[in-house]
Amino acid sequence: MKEKLHPVLHDVKVHCACGVEFETRSTKKELRVEVCSSCHPFYTGKQRLMDAEGRVEKFNRKYAKKEVPAVVEAPVAAEAQAPTEA
Repeated sequence: MKEKLHPVLHDVKVHCACGVEFETRSTKKELRVEVCSSCHPFYTGKQRLMDAEGRVEKFNRKYAKKEVPAVVEAPVAAEAQAPTEA
């Protein structure tokens, strides 16, 4: 294994903006984050859909399951079926 190839890992304490602290390993000596798994909306279940421009409704309308109408064949006229003699 080559020497001085891998960075040095430090045991660090991560500080979140919500006040949660936990320990991990990193190449940096100190970590401060704005969002962690304790306060992130996806992990806490408090996620809200922000639909300012109607994108979600437009998506739901576009991909809503629609009933496909049955294909009805139009009756073919008798003149169109018979070959014409000239």
